[in-house]
Amino acid sequence: MYTKLINRETKLSVIGLGYVGLPVALEFAKKVSVIGFDIRHDRLERMKKGIDPNNELSPEEFEGTDIVYTSDPNDLKEASFHIIAVPTPTDRHNLPDLTPILKASEIVGMILKKGDYVVYESTVYPGCTEKDCVPVLEKFSALNCIIDFKVGFSPERINPGDKVHTLTSIVKVTSGCDKESSENIARIYELIITAGVHRASSIKVAESSKIIENAQRDINIAFMNELSIIFNRIGVNTYEVLEAAGTKWNFLNFNPGLVGGHCIGVDPYYLSYKAKEVGYHPQMIDSGRFINDSMGRYVGKQLVKKIIASSKSPKGARVLIMGITFKENVSDIRNSKVIDVVDELTDFGVLVDIVDPRASANEVKEEYSIGLKARPEGIYDAVIVAVNHSEYLDLQEDHFEPLLDKKGIVADIKGILRGRINKFTYWSL
Repeated sequence: MYTKLINRETKLSVIGLGYVGLPVALEFAKKVSVIGFDIRHDRLERMKKGIDPNNELSPEEFEGTDIVYTSDPNDLKEASFHIIAVPTPTDRHNLPDLTPILKASEIVGMILKKGDYVVYESTVYPGCTEKDCVPVLEKFSALNCIIDFKVGFSPERINPGDKVHTLTSIVKVTSGCDKESSENIARIYELIITAGVHRASSIKVAESSKIIENAQRDINIAFMNELSIIFNRIGVNTYEVLEAAGTKWNFLNFNPGLVGGHCIGVDPYYLSYKAKEVGYHPQMIDSGRFINDSMGRYVGKQLVKKIIASSKSPKGARVLIMGITFKENVSDIRNSKVIDVVDELTDFGVLVDIVDPRASANEVKEEYSIGLKARPEGIYDAVIVAVNHSEYLDLQEDHFEPLLDKKGIVADIKGILRGRINKFTYWSL
């Protein structure tokens, strides 16, 4: 397989060209012939013009690549090495929604040939690849895994918005359904991963390694969020406490905040689901999720208290929220916990305006039925800096003076304005 790809005797396909799939496809397309498959026609047209719909990759990264973009499953027949990188969300009950990955497995299964490889990058619970996905491949291909085709799992580790820890500079975990496939999959990924490849002993080990990466971060952030609630009642600033504690060499560097997006805010639910399936109730994982999922509402309540304390009624009060993406320096608004802040404020009758230099107004309208403002309008009773985009990092108090009345409040969720706000009421997690 390695030799055939290098000699361009066959092609590599990537199914799902989102935040994960597109960078993978373009990197491989510098070394081998690639077919990029996605069901979203409008996004494919932009990619054909060298434009990343996710606003993560520059036009230069499309140059010198041997790639064809398509939404026709029949085109995948030309490929023998298939990488599936589709979303793995949760449903409204926070249970795993395998619909995208199973649908992708159907598409690949229908064109699968003897000798082909299928590698999953989508984050799943341990056992999902072999228990849920392989049967779909076998059903639609009428082939047998290991005997007729090979399967592997290589979890994505891309960090949206991070220009330092990029795809090629992060060690890649790889695995296969047998010794032969494990080695071949590792060699193929070594074509693009300069940081090297870690060969996991099994697919389940690789699946487990990914799921605990995000669960670990989720739990640590939940601890910081719980501390922020405690310190708020005590009357000390959480970030000052963390700054002091951080002077010890082995203190872990985590901060409180809103935990949304499609990784940290989702993946622990997959692990929790699997744990319960095998008869164990994961108390720490579920507790961390409960805390982090409640922080948006908590922020909203704290701001309402500040508004009341300033002798104003929350009903009819005007609040400006700066930032709606799920994290800093990205345009992705999926599963943004800023929406929980908005919902809590509107429940109290607060009038909310939102601005964001990165987010698309059309996507915000489509996803949340909220109108994104191009710029602030009028005087506000409070401003919430919800996302620490680079555009906000150097803001000084004079930026807020035209926006706030004399009893105005600045809520700084991530503490980036600490020490700069003196004329207005200041609050942070």
